[in-house]
Amino acid sequence: MGGSRVQVNKSHKSRFSSKSSRNLHRTDLKDKSRISKSGGNVAKGARAARLQHNRMVREQKKAALLKEKRATSGSTSPPRVIVLFGLSAAVNVDSLAGDLLSLLSKQGAGAAFSTVASSEYKLRTTVLKAPYGDLLSCMEMVKVADLIAFVASVSSSCEESPSCYIDSFGSQCLSVFRSIGLPSTFVLIRDLPTELKKRQDSKNMCMSSLASEFPEDCKFYPADTKDDLHKFIWHSKEQRLIVPHWRNQRPYIMAQTVDMVVDDGNLEKCTMLLTGYLRAHSLSVNQLVHVSGAGDYQLTKIEILKDPFPLNPRKEQDLMDADEVHDVEAAWIVDDTDEEDLDSNDEADNGMVLDKQESDFPDQEGTNNLDLDDDQRSLNLKDSDEETDIDSMMMDGENLTREQIEDEIQKIKNAHAEDEEYPDEVDTPLDIPARKRFAKYRGLKSFRTSSWDPKESLPPEYARIFAFDNFARTQKHVVAKALDMEQENRDDCIPASSYVRLHIKEVPNSVACKLCSLIKTVPVTVSGLLQHESKMSVLHFSIKKHDTYSAPIKSKEEFVFHVGFRQFVARPIFSSDNINSDKHKMERFLHAGRFSVASIYGPISFPPLPLIVLKSAEGGAAPSVAAVGSLKSVDPDRIILKKIILTGYPQRVSKLKAAVRYMFHNPEDVRWFKPVEVWTKCGRRGRIKEPVGTHGVMKCILNGVLQQNDTVCMSLFKRAYPKWPNYRSPILDA
Repeated sequence: MGGSRVQVNKSHKSRFSSKSSRNLHRTDLKDKSRISKSGGNVAKGARAARLQHNRMVREQKKAALLKEKRATSGSTSPPRVIVLFGLSAAVNVDSLAGDLLSLLSKQGAGAAFSTVASSEYKLRTTVLKAPYGDLLSCMEMVKVADLIAFVASVSSSCEESPSCYIDSFGSQCLSVFRSIGLPSTFVLIRDLPTELKKRQDSKNMCMSSLASEFPEDCKFYPADTKDDLHKFIWHSKEQRLIVPHWRNQRPYIMAQTVDMVVDDGNLEKCTMLLTGYLRAHSLSVNQLVHVSGAGDYQLTKIEILKDPFPLNPRKEQDLMDADEVHDVEAAWIVDDTDEEDLDSNDEADNGMVLDKQESDFPDQEGTNNLDLDDDQRSLNLKDSDEETDIDSMMMDGENLTREQIEDEIQKIKNAHAEDEEYPDEVDTPLDIPARKRFAKYRGLKSFRTSSWDPKESLPPEYARIFAFDNFARTQKHVVAKALDMEQENRDDCIPASSYVRLHIKEVPNSVACKLCSLIKTVPVTVSGLLQHESKMSVLHFSIKKHDTYSAPIKSKEEFVFHVGFRQFVARPIFSSDNINSDKHKMERFLHAGRFSVASIYGPISFPPLPLIVLKSAEGGAAPSVAAVGSLKSVDPDRIILKKIILTGYPQRVSKLKAAVRYMFHNPEDVRWFKPVEVWTKCGRRGRIKEPVGTHGVMKCILNGVLQQNDTVCMSLFKRAYPKWPNYRSPILDA
């Protein structure tokens, strides 16, 4: 036997170790107790720190809630704005407003809206009566409302709506109010029977019918007797007010009086004086302000006036005697180099880009050539097919007869129906070469992955707009700067809840006269603008066609955009929202039942902001709601591509080869578009090999056998831009 097979085990290492060395890894009892005590102290310290942090958070929330309650319901807070809106034509809002005002004050109701101070309820209230049938006035009232009281009548019977308490106008307004953002809401039920059982049954029936139309926390109150109204006032006083978030971002004033002082130097313009309570935030005299429907203006002076509706007249008089009424003046200094340096530094930090041209709207004389499409402007063509943008411009109604207007409307409806059935398909003109007619179009190998330079071949309007390097960062910086300005208690700022008079300069006399007449029926709102919000850019809105609007909505038509407190005229283009690509397909029409993106040239605004799109009617009729939505982003680099599809039909087919005609009409066009890929409606793909003959027939090679009833297509793209409107303020059109 070769070698030993005896097992040899590894020797134990602790064979010669001492007892002390074997216990080195063990911990002494004293050390162990000391370590455990230290761990207990750490745990107790962490628990104490956690409890202290939670206690601080609770105290901060309690202090913020107490501050909010004092700001909204204290003796120095501005009056609460209550809007009474009748859900049907059978509701008598005037009688309800009279009952409320007589209960709050002995003076009773006055004009369309009245402000009273009740020492009994310790409440100051402004009551607005929403006029039935006037959608624009109802929208302006809801924008400033702290509380909306929807009034339903048990005696009303409306067959138009599934709910017998809401008619068609009430349903339309309610949907618009939801898009704007509902504040605290109540439902007041009128005309209940006097018998107790019938009264309760009628109330329960009304509540069950209307519960689905309003938020879950909405409460229903009978409103026939003084006791009912007394209960409603107390409950509304104690309830915490809920207002839309967008309204708390900027200071605003609901004007109670509007006056005008004609300037000596310029007879066409004046200084407009608006008086009211400053709400939400403090206002600086150096801020630009927006007057609803009239545009953006500068302030020359802000006066703090005596409160005309104090809860404690004696205390208010002592306060005014101790602290006299004063004016705040900080005129705009254009030639101050320090301010210019500061503004330039801010713009550099925020990545602003501006050309030397003005950022205001051009005159109509200078924009006549801009109304034409770039294809038409470059070729100066007399005729155009249905694909061009020239037909998006409606001709002036004054120069058209009734038959011509009806024909124009019928053409738009037919184009809308054709766009739904055959989207993007166009015919190649016979008298114009395709390489000239579609010179600005190009082919894309892949719509999702192919590159497109956002700075390439920009239109002249881009010289007047601003762009941000990082819009979200700029918005955060602007909001923080506004809060810091409010907390610094600067001399040029007026605190919120003050009763003030604004001096707005260089207002056209026609605009001021119009506002002086509108104040009698519609609230005139003045809102402060944040930094950069007076500059122009490209705004994108998530938009949906309203259910009550049946007419076609075509791209580049003129609409009135209500974005928060601001109103301006815009001519949008619509596009899809493609989340998988940096390119988005333009849509010729805004189709119902789905969301699209509307892009416009407009003043910069920071989201979130609601959007209501109105379409002005001819003959002085009331505007109608065309679409609703919200502000999505501000980005001039968003690429919107207009797509057209040229179609041809197979003439002869031989295996993978086919002769296609009627896509082009001369061989030069075939050679020009030879690099662009072709495809068929049955799923084949291929390329153009060569022209055949002299009439535009081309030979194509496909990846499969082409059927005789198939259609050969070619996709072409060009970048599309919105239209610059001829004027900005809706009140100028009115």
